[in-house]
Amino acid sequence: MPRVDASHLDALDRYPFVVVSWVADDGYPISVATTFQTDVARREVILREPAGDSVAIPTDREVNVIGSHIRPTPGQGYDERRYIQLWGAASPASQGRVVFAPARAWGWDEAEVPFFEYSERSVPQSRRYLDLLSTQAGRRIRPRLSLGWLILRTTRLPFLSATVIPVLLGILIALRHGAFDLWLALLTLVGASLAHLAINVSNDIFDTLSGADAANVNPTQFSGGSRVLIYDLLSLRQLVAVALALFAGAGAIGLLLVAITGSLTLLWLGIAGLAVGIAYTAPPLKLVYRGLGEIAVALGFGPIMLLGAYVVQTGRLALEPFVVSIPVGILVALILYVNEIPDRTGDAAAGKRTLPVRLPPDTITGGYLVAALAAFAVIVVGVAAGPLALRIHTGIREHYNSPYTLMAVMGTNVNLNLIVGGLLLGGYAAALLASALLR
Repeated sequence: MPRVDASHLDALDRYPFVVVSWVADDGYPISVATTFQTDVARREVILREPAGDSVAIPTDREVNVIGSHIRPTPGQGYDERRYIQLWGAASPASQGRVVFAPARAWGWDEAEVPFFEYSERSVPQSRRYLDLLSTQAGRRIRPRLSLGWLILRTTRLPFLSATVIPVLLGILIALRHGAFDLWLALLTLVGASLAHLAINVSNDIFDTLSGADAANVNPTQFSGGSRVLIYDLLSLRQLVAVALALFAGAGAIGLLLVAITGSLTLLWLGIAGLAVGIAYTAPPLKLVYRGLGEIAVALGFGPIMLLGAYVVQTGRLALEPFVVSIPVGILVALILYVNEIPDRTGDAAAGKRTLPVRLPPDTITGGYLVAALAAFAVIVVGVAAGPLALRIHTGIREHYNSPYTLMAVMGTNVNLNLIVGGLLLGGYAAALLASALLR
């Protein structure tokens, strides 16, 4: 907690009155509101004693003086939130006044630090407080989240769309080529989903151990990881157990599919997928730390995932599913690419040299457009989806340095992958339906 300087007293002067608080002899807190004057040169605050029969401000113990402001916004919540707290000793003065000499200060102004960033910066203090409570209570006290929300947060389940689309595309292309087994298709979808969730969890483990997540004070619903370790919702041992269980489930299903199909091609694709996913953040490769994260994601959620689903059904590789996998992989990689923008300050502090850390904003913004157009150049659906990519490009350029306004752009970018994937799925489904009707 910083020592008091002139800036803290200047901040206090912004308020018409303050609230003075202290702990009474019986252990209960007492608060009174009063007016005041600041003496910046002497580092003092002159407090007026409350009028009438109010409790007098004590001069024999530490007191807290706080000035605060908040503006209700109907239907939205609050804004213009700010406060300054000062701790110190008071001494009597003449004419119903008390001289307060602050020794420590703490404050926040929403105009300078957004609320969510302020909350993240306060996490270490909150953990120290809970540790103190745990010591005093003689038992572990930690934050809690309902099981459903905890699973959702830990695994980042909503991002499974990045797996579902390429797997379903691989299955539909195989069906178009005359090969389809429902149970194999379901096993493929479940196994690929477990592998994706396992990689999500393992990435969180390595990002936390490297310090990247702790250094990130601007997480959003799309970036910054699950933060279950940062918030102490799970212990490291528990999170490792979750990752191992998910990897075991994915591996078991993968080996079962290899045994059923007898395809060594499928085995190597599965090994490659897991290797790329783990190497994404795990040492010694730590691909995303070297600016290779986008390539790893494009390979994993493009050719490896889509071709794997195709091989399960057909037992062979083919050119068509590979070509279709290219735009799918690029668009999933672009989700990561945009999501890294608000994380760049924390990533840089932890030595995580992603592309937004390495390259200037104009290069990153232009790079998005080039990659998106490259994806659309591969398939005809770019005619329908291209304008959405242009809108995202504009949003990145305008909100590059504002994580929380960029969040809406990040959401649109996720939807872009869903739209293009959905159009591809719809196109193949329509082709299959037309083929069945024309027989």
